[in-house]
Amino acid sequence: MTYDNHNGTDFRLPSLAAQKTGVEVRAAAGGRILRTRNDALDDAFTKSGREAVRETECGNGVVIEHPGQWETQYCHLAAGSVLVNVGDKVEPGQPIGRVGLSGLTEYPHLHFTVRHNGAVVDPFAYGVRPGSCEGGQSLWLAAIRSKLEYQERAILNAGFTTGPVTMELIEDGSAERQTPSASSMAIVAFVRAIGLKAGDAQWLVIKGPLENVIAENRSAPLQGNKAQFMLFAGKKRPPGGWDRGTYKATYVIERDGQVVLKKDLELTL
Repeated sequence: MTYDNHNGTDFRLPSLAAQKTGVEVRAAAGGRILRTRNDALDDAFTKSGREAVRETECGNGVVIEHPGQWETQYCHLAAGSVLVNVGDKVEPGQPIGRVGLSGLTEYPHLHFTVRHNGAVVDPFAYGVRPGSCEGGQSLWLAAIRSKLEYQERAILNAGFTTGPVTMELIEDGSAERQTPSASSMAIVAFVRAIGLKAGDAQWLVIKGPLENVIAENRSAPLQGNKAQFMLFAGKKRPPGGWDRGTYKATYVIERDGQVVLKKDLELTL
């Protein structure tokens, strides 16, 4: 997935909570450090807008020079996390910083750019003809290519929690930490998906231990593409309490009558 004028590959973390645990960024190949920045604030764009990151859109970053006129650039690193200095030599896989939220970004991710002879190239399709979407050579190691295969849609977060869900609760990890128990006031299932397309219809249903539907949420077909979308469904605790056993939630995306993505969840009380 991409959009006009985007010049790299984004490796997104599932939440701000995941970023705060400290996720290393490593050198994609051996080389020499050309440039670094390590003093940009995390979350400046989200709090203050584009002016706060003007001319520092990359945020904290590293540029590495590699043999054969190759360069790689690593952006949006955490404030103070850069581990290398200009002129240092690095080995493939060497830690150079941590994923952060600096520069022009609304969510924690690494923005990774590859250049050859000064021009940006696509590491998934190096050498592809300008204006074409076919052909080209993968620059990724063969051992990891399967992990980087294109996914038209994907589920970023999913689980059971104890109350209504917001994007903020997903980002700070609260939704996933509040696992329902037999004494919980509610059982709620939630899913955050990315890469949804216009026309996609979503359905989330929870069934109790007796296979009876206790909650469901169906969304109308989307009117436009969505970078991310969150859906939840739940039920308050009945007067007699929760039945003991396994509760099952199923999330489905349908398009033109066909299931294009499905996720099953289980909770045992």
